[in-house]
Amino acid sequence: MNLDEIIKMNQVTSKELADIIGITEANLSILRSNKAKAIRFSTLNKLCKALKCKPGDLLKFTDDEMEDEV
Repeated sequence: MNLDEIIKMNQVTSKELADIIGITEANLSILRSNKAKAIRFSTLNKLCKALKCKPGDLLKFTDDEMEDEV
């Protein structure tokens, strides 16, 4: 699952979620589009609490060095 799917399952708007977790809609959009290079643990924690999920539901490990070599 990804953030977008979990948001839809929780039937919450981007504006509502951004307000709940204390970030801008623009920053939430970056997270939703998988363009974020990093996320603060505090933001991840707030997302998980608001969306009733675990960090592993939102995060996917990729090894950028390996992708560059392939």
